[in-house]
Amino acid sequence: MATNRTFTMIKPDAVEKGHIGGILSMITEAGFRIVSLKLTQLTVADAQEFYAVHAERPFYGELVSFMSRGPIVAAILEKDNAVEDFRKLIGATNPANAEEGTIRKKYATSMGENAVHGSDSDENAAIEGAFHFAGREQF
Repeated sequence: MATNRTFTMIKPDAVEKGHIGGILSMITEAGFRIVSLKLTQLTVADAQEFYAVHAERPFYGELVSFMSRGPIVAAILEKDNAVEDFRKLIGATNPANAEEGTIRKKYATSMGENAVHGSDSDENAAIEGAFHFAGREQF
């Protein structure tokens, strides 16, 4: 059963380029309500834990380095069918394949530096949200 909440991060590349406001505007204009929001920075250990599911993949080290190199914006978003609708809003991982009007088409520069993260399931949204907003009842 789909929930009405999802998790997102505005990644270091988009924060560095000053795209926080533009991305948040796209999110709210798409009908999402921002439930929780914070500017933070992942340590290497945090990034390793958050992306542990990818530990055996060849890009893991680069991903951990990238995600811990600068500030991120973490957010819990709310809307009916939140996970699926947000995945549509962010677009394909490779911005070259992302549809016009998506966040990644507008703000991402490569598969590695693709501006935003969006949870891929209701279960992962709950896990990822709790990771960044510990002690808060988010879901």
